[in-house]
Amino acid sequence: QLVESGGGLVQAGGSLRLSCVASGFTVEKYPIGWFRQAPGKEREGVSCISGRGDFTNYADSVKDRFIISRDNVKNVVYLQMNSLKPEDTAVYYCASYNWLIRGCPRTASGYGYWGQGTQVTVSS
Repeated sequence: QLVESGGGLVQAGGSLRLSCVASGFTVEKYPIGWFRQAPGKEREGVSCISGRGDFTNYADSVKDRFIISRDNVKNVVYLQMNSLKPEDTAVYYCASYNWLIRGCPRTASGYGYWGQGTQVTVSS
């Protein structure tokens, strides 16, 4: 089970840090992705991190503003979101990739375990 937390309401320009905690299994070595979905829009791959944490990938829309990291000892993956914009408003999900690979994909295909999501709302 993956559980996201850290969402909330923030003004534009503010910051939030999302956490994705795995319980019942270890996500060590598996890539983890963060995805978001806004009302009426398709799900978007925001960022992902490799199992070892040595490879990260970001959507152009969040590059230089968001930072993904992981603590395999604590079984947690974080998404630090800075300089938030109203267009970042969405439900954010974390997911664990099904296979051991060196990098990480930002497409949803191949991610088998998903959290329930946490709402992020950015006001203008």
